[in-house]
Amino acid sequence: MRVKKSPSLISPTGVIKLMTHAMMGAALGLAFGLVLVLSNPAVANLLNHGGYSAAVVFVVTLVTTFAIGATLTGVVFILAEDKEF
Repeated sequence: MRVKKSPSLISPTGVIKLMTHAMMGAALGLAFGLVLVLSNPAVANLLNHGGYSAAVVFVVTLVTTFAIGATLTGVVFILAEDKEF
């Protein structure tokens, strides 16, 4: 008889895994923003003329988008890992 185990998303290790995925997404968002600014002079020009607030909005938007995407992908990976026997 199989022992019923609790879902790993609710456990402390599941939360740590999700936080790790979110941090990886945030780092990827920062790296993507840096590559975008360095490779596209139009984006760098817009950020220069937009001031501090434009740069903050640009960075926060990229980091948040990538972090949410990586967290949702982490949820799918963890749930798929639970289904394996």
